[in-house]
Order: sequence, then C-alpha cells, then structure tokens
Amino acid sequence: MIMPLPIAIIGAGPVGLAAAAHLAERGESFVVVESGAQAGAAVLRWGHVQMFTPWRYCVDQAAGRLLAAAGWQMPPADAFPTGAELVAQYLAPLAALPAMAPHIRYRQRVVAVARRGHDRQRGPDRQALPFQLTLADDEGRESLLLARAVIDASGTYLSPNPLGAAGVPAIGERHVSDRIFYGIPAVLGRDRARYANRRVLVAGSGHSAFNTILDLVQLRATAPATSVIWVVRRDTATLDRIFGGGEADALAARGRLGMQIRELVAAGQVTLVTGWHTERVDRTADGLVVSDGQRTLPPVDEIVVCTGLRPDLSFLRELRLALDPVVEAPVALAPLIDPNLHSCGTVPPHGVDELRHPEPDFYLIGMKSYGRAPTFLLLTGYEQARSVTAALCGDWAAARRVELELPETGVCSGPQAEAGACCAPSGLIALHPVSRSCC
Repeated sequence: MIMPLPIAIIGAGPVGLAAAAHLAERGESFVVVESGAQAGAAVLRWGHVQMFTPWRYCVDQAAGRLLAAAGWQMPPADAFPTGAELVAQYLAPLAALPAMAPHIRYRQRVVAVARRGHDRQRGPDRQALPFQLTLADDEGRESLLLARAVIDASGTYLSPNPLGAAGVPAIGERHVSDRIFYGIPAVLGRDRARYANRRVLVAGSGHSAFNTILDLVQLRATAPATSVIWVVRRDTATLDRIFGGGEADALAARGRLGMQIRELVAAGQVTLVTGWHTERVDRTADGLVVSDGQRTLPPVDEIVVCTGLRPDLSFLRELRLALDPVVEAPVALAPLIDPNLHSCGTVPPHGVDELRHPEPDFYLIGMKSYGRAPTFLLLTGYEQARSVTAALCGDWAAARRVELELPETGVCSGPQAEAGACCAPSGLIALHPVSRSCC
C-alpha cells in the first residue's frame, strides 16, 4: 500500500504548530520542518520581552484541546507571558506531544520549494505533481522532502528591514554592522553591558522600538550616562498616530505602552527626531554618525534598528505566487492590511480564499502572509491555520466559516480611516510584545 504524501509545514512557531495541531486532530499526515533547534526558536530571540496580550489570546484552540487531553493546564488567562514563557509553557509542551513530536524535524532549513521535476514555467499538470522541499542541515547536507501540500509559516523575524530608508542598507550600514542590533535587544539582561552608559540611536516607530526605549530609560537608573536618540519617519503633524490609542485601546497594556513613550518624550528623557530618513552611516573617532542627506545627528555608540520585517521569498522562486507588489502579501489580503491605507492593526477575519495563490495547495500563513505590513495578529494567524488546514482536508464548509471577534485598537490612520471605513468592530489581538514595565 502506498502511503499518501504528508502536508509540509515550514516553521515550528505558534502558527506553524497551530496548523500541525489542526491536522493532527483530523488524522492527516504532516511534517513540520524547523530551522532552529527547538519549537519557538525565533520567539526565543525576543524571549526577554513581555507580550501585551494575555494567555487567553495566545493559545490556538486545536492546540489547546490536544494539550488539555494530555493533562496540560493553561497558565492564568489574564497573565501576560514573556516570549520565553510562551515557548516553555505552551510551544514546547505542544511540540512534545505524541501526536506532534514524531512529525517535527529540527535543524532543517528549507532552501528551495518547487514542483517535482517542474520549474515555474512548466505546467498544466502541476497540481498532479508533488512538491519537493530541498532541506539543508547544520552541516550543509541536503535532502529532499516530498509533500502533497505546503504551508509556509516561517515568519519574518529573521528578515529585518535595514536602517536605510530606501529599503536597502544605508551607505556604510554593512560596514558598521558590529554596532547595529536588528530587533529588540535584551537591554536589561544579556546585552546590558553593550548599552550601559552608551549613546544609543533607536530607529523605528512600532512596538519593538517602544520596548527598546523603555528598557534603555530604565537602564539609565543604574547607568546614568546612557542616552537615547529616537528617529522616526513621521513628521510632527502626524506624530500622534505613533503613540497608539491610549485609553481607547481595548488592550489596556498596549495602550499604556504608547502613553509611556509619549510621556518620556514630553519629559525630555528621549531625544525625538521626526521626518528622518537614514541615508548614510559613518564610523568616526567620536562614534557612529548618521545622516539623512541634509541633517547629521550627534555621534552614537550603538544603533538599534526596529524598522520592521519582510518575508524571505528567495526559496519560493519556482512557485507561482500572487503577491501584492507593494506589501508582498497575497493579493486578496493586501488591501486589508496595507499600512498606506490604514495602520490600526484591525483587519476582517480571513482564511483560505484570501490566502490562495496560482500554485495549488501552497499557502503562506502567519506573519509571513502579511508580507511587509507591520500589524500581524496572532489570533488571525490561528484562524488562517484553521481555515487552510480544513481546506486541505477537503472540509470546505469549515474552511469558509469565520468565527472571530476581537477588540479594537482605538487608533487608525490613512485614507480608509479618514473615510470612516477602518477600525470597524473587527479589531484584532496582536502578537507584538510589550515591556515588562507596562504590565
């Protein structure tokens, strides 16, 4: 008897494991491929940061059912986990379940996905051919995995945007990479010595930048020479949008985060530079000097880049994808999340129909499905996983049934907001972390 090919899932993060849990419940064959050494490896990179979403919004329903059947008890529903706690108390136990563990391959990086024997140009019979995933282990040894469908939930955390405002590294950025951190450094933990009593420039206007700024200001209490310059692209006229919805935010911790940053700026604790577009970085005897082509900032010792993330599409080149040319999200999803249209983080619940590509049985889900949009929402990723796995199992009624109601963010900007078409009662819960001092 010939065994049916499995569904391949790329990434053992929260959304990838949610997809696996749904397939496990349905008795479907699957393989999860993870480049890291354990489940949630990317989450552990910001494991020191506390999330602004409580536990009740962090657990996928199918995953929760599998865990509960094994005796697992969810942490207090209203507690706010750190990234490390999310892994230790949820993702690691989930990945260790007998229904999951035998199907997860760690330290396997996907270097290419294609149709077996066919490049992207060939193809009226593509759907009849299996996918082939080229995998490489830590030693560079390659192997093939055949699959009947592919769910790419590999995320974007390992593909940060550069400091350069044009979407490419600024002049000199690569040459000073030893003094640049992309993401959220552990300012109060393992990276303390790197930032204590140092002049630090933080670039970016999202929650990652907020977390970094709050920690740097807290560090100053014991390292008083620590200073912070914060650069953002927005001009003064639209600056208020950066700080979020405040008390109008249905997630109180998220609202407080923006309010704290506003207060620090008003008190002069942070030097804010608006309308900034980095063009050049030079290493000088006095430190790193950053310029936007017209203005030059005072020298700094360290730079933290929190300018967003982008999907790594390099290993998908031989697949037929339909991606929005601006956001790099699936074309039907892109208008719902494009920050040029609105930036509140609200988006109507969506599933298999919005995530389709011309390549049959291939789906991007989770943070990667949002392309370059900065407002990915964890429960939305779980809903995507539920819908896509139902469709791949032939349950189209379940795949097209949407059951998701979530709180609003309390703020939006862009043409849709001005027209009153944004921030409808479908606001969603974000995965983004929040500083420990906010909770």
